[in-house]
Amino acid sequence: MIVNDRITDYLHSLESSQGVLLDTIEKAALDGRVPIIRRETASLLRTLVAALEPSQILEIGTAVGYSALLMCQTMPRACHITTIEKYEKRIPVARENFKKAGEESRITLLEGDADQLLGQLEEGRFDLVFMDAAKGQYLHWLPLLLKLMPPGGVLISDNVLQDGDIVESRFAVQRRNRTIHSRMREYLHTLKHMEEFETTVIPIGDGVTISTRIK
Repeated sequence: MIVNDRITDYLHSLESSQGVLLDTIEKAALDGRVPIIRRETASLLRTLVAALEPSQILEIGTAVGYSALLMCQTMPRACHITTIEKYEKRIPVARENFKKAGEESRITLLEGDADQLLGQLEEGRFDLVFMDAAKGQYLHWLPLLLKLMPPGGVLISDNVLQDGDIVESRFAVQRRNRTIHSRMREYLHTLKHMEEFETTVIPIGDGVTISTRIK
C-alpha cells in the first residue's frame, strides 16, 4: 500500500461514471482478475492526455483495451493509438471492446512481443507513450522507446512502486518477486538520472512515473 485506504477510497468517491461500456469493461476485468490500471491512475492518464493533446500514442500492454479506450475519451479526434499485446487470450476481447466503442479506426492493435515490434515502429513518431506491461522489461524497453519519441514527448510508466515494496530491501520481498524488484529499482534510478528525460515519480495507484524527453 502506497497511500492509506481511506485516501484511496475518498479519491474513488470523487470519480463519476466513465460511461456504460468502460464501467462494464472495468468490472469484468476486476472480476476476472485481469490487470488494468487503477481508478486514480485512470484519472491521471485521462487528464494528461487532455493536457498534452498528442497526435500519436503508443501503448505497451493492451490487456482488454480499457486504458486505450480511456485515452480515446480525451485525446484529439485526429489522434491515433498503437497498442501492443502478446497474451493471445486477451487480444480478441480487446478487439471486441474497440469495436463496441466504435474506435477501431483510431486504434491499431499489434499482436506479439514488444521486443520485436518496437524495433519495427517509426522513429520519433510517438509524442505520448504509456507503458503498462511486464514490469521486469521496462529497463530493457527504455532505449527502444527513446528512439520512438521526439523531443517534448512524454513517457508514462505504471506500477513502478509495487504496492510500496520498492522501498524494501530485496530480502524483505517474496523470493519470486526479487528479480522484478531489483529491475524496477534500477529502472527508476536510470530514469531519474537520464539526461534525455526529466522525470517525476507520483505515488498514486501502484506508482506512476511521468518522463518528458528534453528538447
